[in-house]
Amino acid sequence: MGKDVKNGVKVGDRVGVGAQSGACLKGDCASCANGSENYCGSMVGTYNSKWPTGEKSYGGYAKYWRGDNNFVFAIPDGVDSAEAAPMLCGGVTLYSPLKQNGCGPGKRVGIVGIGGLGHFGLLWAKALGAKEVVAISRTDAKKEDALKMGADKFIATAEEGYEKTYANSLDLIVSTVSGPGLPLQSYLGLLDIGGQFIQVGAPEDPIPEFMAFSLILKKVKIGGSLIGSPAEIREMLQLAADKKIHPWINERPMADANQAIVDFEKGMPRYRFVLKN
Repeated sequence: MGKDVKNGVKVGDRVGVGAQSGACLKGDCASCANGSENYCGSMVGTYNSKWPTGEKSYGGYAKYWRGDNNFVFAIPDGVDSAEAAPMLCGGVTLYSPLKQNGCGPGKRVGIVGIGGLGHFGLLWAKALGAKEVVAISRTDAKKEDALKMGADKFIATAEEGYEKTYANSLDLIVSTVSGPGLPLQSYLGLLDIGGQFIQVGAPEDPIPEFMAFSLILKKVKIGGSLIGSPAEIREMLQLAADKKIHPWINERPMADANQAIVDFEKGMPRYRFVLKN
């Protein structure tokens, strides 16, 4: 540890690093100054990125890691290392938009896509005290799992007529899907007056067309969200400890990393693969 480290972490602590290893952290950067370091224009990703010196940043496959202390997080007692690992990227990707958009008592929250990201959405929405948590998926294949994760209701969009059955029933929807054919118009119809649709899945295709009146007539807003800030990560980890949140993970030996990627592409994780060294 460098002599200027001031984040309360000490040598010998169990710590984690998320998807971000660095930022400019300058007072004249609006993002860093207001605690939104994850939107810094000089962000350094923990993988597939470079430091300002041109050196590569190294992530979870590396034997050693070096970075700024602002992006090192103490793992609270009671949170297993294997469970904390996916929280630091996938977990905070859902925690941040839920927290920033008012998920809590009285809110009806929908999570689109019950996968590695989406299952975190169900866990966090329940832990944050949402009035109603609704899992939204194409089929009901994951319905039983979603209900065990805390969902109060399950919407299968392949079923005809779901748009009318659940119209105006949600205050906030967080979408994790990244495939083509996002039925955005239908999802907007599920929102009540003042509802918000937040996209965190990153499809390479353009967002499908939708009618402007879907926004105008109900004061609906569409937004996006990128991972989470260091402050949000620390808050999320503490929530996991306090509420005893356990993500659904499958541990795999680091030596099997290549096969894990193949299995991931087949949709096999339930619901995050964690490589164990």
